Amino acid sequence: GDARVRGQTGVVSERRGSYPFIDFRLLNNTTLSGEIGTKKKVKRLLSFQRYFHASRLLRGIVPQASLYLLDEDYLGQARHMLSKVGMWDFDIFLFDRLTNGNSLVTLLCHLFNVHGLIHHFQLDMVTLHRFFVMVQEDYHSQNPYHNAVHAADVTQAMHCYLREPKLANFLTPSDIMLGLLAAAAHDVDHPGVNQPFLIKTKHHLASLYQNVSVLENHHWRSTIGMLRESRLLAHLPKEVTQDIEQQLGSLILATDINRQNEFLIRLKSHLDNQDLRLEDAQDRHFMLQIALKCADICNPCRVWDLSKQWSERVCEEFYRQGDLEQKFELEISPLCNQQKDTVPSIQIGFMTYIVEPLFERWAQFTGNTPLSENMLNHLRRNKAKWRSLLHKQHSSSRSNDHSGQVTGTQEQTLNEEETP
Repeated sequence: GDARVRGQTGVVSERRGSYPFIDFRLLNNTTLSGEIGTKKKVKRLLSFQRYFHASRLLRGIVPQASLYLLDEDYLGQARHMLSKVGMWDFDIFLFDRLTNGNSLVTLLCHLFNVHGLIHHFQLDMVTLHRFFVMVQEDYHSQNPYHNAVHAADVTQAMHCYLREPKLANFLTPSDIMLGLLAAAAHDVDHPGVNQPFLIKTKHHLASLYQNVSVLENHHWRSTIGMLRESRLLAHLPKEVTQDIEQQLGSLILATDINRQNEFLIRLKSHLDNQDLRLEDAQDRHFMLQIALKCADICNPCRVWDLSKQWSERVCEEFYRQGDLEQKFELEISPLCNQQKDTVPSIQIGFMTYIVEPLFERWAQFTGNTPLSENMLNHLRRNKAKWRSLLHKQHSSSRSNDHSGQVTGTQEQTLNEEETP
């Protein structure tokens, strides 16, 4: 029973109770065309573990080669961006374009080198690159939000947080590697729908993990499967690899938004009592969990142009789920009704109840460093912008009720991109 071997090849094939059983990765399926290649390649593609792991053939996707050929000018620009990878205004969308959709692999290779992890753990570069490609390819590019670019964005944020003096002064190479790996793989093989959807459609993953941290458990188990398959850490003692696997799980499971209050209460207690001892592995691990949680939801703390793109992407993913629910005659989930749940209202609520409390505590932990202050300033400005857009939408809606239509000027206002 490994989760990665069980039930990853299903299609819309049966109904359990009154709800459809759906494999959502197939919703945007493409037709497999052309020859796959030599018998050797076919044998490799159909290897038992890999076949059940990614279901590439069922998804109609021919795995790409792991080497990406880029124009020298693009490579030069990407290298220049990497020299500023620790800057908070790092544009991951631009970086993804410059690397031909290879942002996660390129970023990880660079960060593992910068942090000295390749030398410290005696990692084989070819094996390391192959593992990173496996992780990147197991994200679903058709997801507007939960895709490899999001993983790269979270990884870049994690890199920034790992450099905060309060944390950096105590981190071991193992801590850093765990932080970067967890950030990169924390949403791997995300289906583009949330846990309540998986539960109410009686999805096999919900059953497998008994409706508890369903997606996070799947991300973790998938990551372990890829680590073992790649044999990236095979040269390390067994007890070391087992510890790495367990800690990866603890980090990835911390990203479950349903556990937000649990972590916030614990962090508040530590800060109020001033009893964090980062010399202790347990306290360092807890702060790595907090750092990953911050990195995962840091979009509202980015510059407006980047933050707005992420907001629109995540809402588009919500709306797609709502459309699915409507199609299968299910109750539309909160935040997923495009007719009622607007992007500004969703973002204001998210910032107020989830993001602000966490980042205010993070700033308290770091000692209000320039990065923490910068993030909170962006957060406040972005929230004000969403409030302004929401007000314009309400004004436009009232005007529409009176006149029966939205005027051209109002429509233009609603579609305007505001600058910070």
